[in-house]
Amino acid sequence: MTKTIMLVHGAWLTPACWDGFKTRYEAKGYTVHAPAWPFDDRPVPELRRAPHPELRKIGVKAIVDHYEQKIRALSEAPIIMGHSFGGVITQVLADRALGAATVAIDPAPIAGVFVPPTTLISALPVFLAPFGWARTLTMSRKAFGKRFAQTLSEVEADEAYDRYVVPTPGRVYYDGLLGKGTKVRFDNPNRPPLLLIAGEKDLTAQPSMVKSNYEKQRLAPSATGFKMFPGRSHWLCVDRDWEEVADFALDWAAANALKSNAMPLTAV
Repeated sequence: MTKTIMLVHGAWLTPACWDGFKTRYEAKGYTVHAPAWPFDDRPVPELRRAPHPELRKIGVKAIVDHYEQKIRALSEAPIIMGHSFGGVITQVLADRALGAATVAIDPAPIAGVFVPPTTLISALPVFLAPFGWARTLTMSRKAFGKRFAQTLSEVEADEAYDRYVVPTPGRVYYDGLLGKGTKVRFDNPNRPPLLLIAGEKDLTAQPSMVKSNYEKQRLAPSATGFKMFPGRSHWLCVDRDWEEVADFALDWAAANALKSNAMPLTAV
C-alpha cells in the first residue's frame, strides 16, 4: 500500500491551505507533498505585492504537467488529493493513469459537467475583468467571505483571507470554460479509483455539480465514490471539523488504492 500523498491546491490559494491535512497525514506515517502551482511558491505578501510575470500565462495543461512531473519523481504512485480547481487537476492526472487513488474535494467543473448558475456567479468576477484571460487576478475579501467561506465569522474570514488568498491566473477559468485541458475520458479503463467530495452549502462547487461529475466518472471500471458533508462550505478543508473530511478522504483512498504502485509508462 502506498505511503505517499500528493496534495493539489486550487485557484486563489497557496499550499498552506493543506497544512492541517499534511500534519495529520504525516502523523499517520505518510510522506506528504504539497507543492505550489508554477510561479506561486513564495510567501503570501510577496505574491500579492508582485505576482510573477509568467503566472498570468499559466493554463490548466501547464499546471497538470507541473504536477505530473513531480509525481513521476516520486518512488511510488501516491494518493492524489485536490481541492477546488485542484480537484480538476486531480481528475486530469487520474485520466493520465497517475495515482494509486485520487480524491477531488469540491472540484471545479471539468469538461462535460453541467455548471449551475450559482457556480457561474462565483466565477463572474474573472469573466467580467477586462482582459481577464491574460492577467493575474485576486479574489476580493468580500467574495471570499460571502461565496467561498461563508460558514466563517467575519473575523475568521478576514484572518483566513490574509493568510491564504493570493493572485491566480485568470486563464485557468477561461480554459475551464472552453474545456481546454479539462477533458477526460469518463470510461477510462486505466483511471485509478476516484472519490468526489461535496460540501452541502458550497456556493462555488455546488453539490449538484459534484454529484453530476460523480455520475459521469462512475462510467470507469475502477471504484468511484461520492460523499457530501452537511453544513460545509467551499472552505471545508480548513474550516472547523476539517479533520472529519481529511480522515474520510484518506480512509477511502487507502481502502480503494490500487495494489500496484508502479507508475504508468507514458510521460508528459
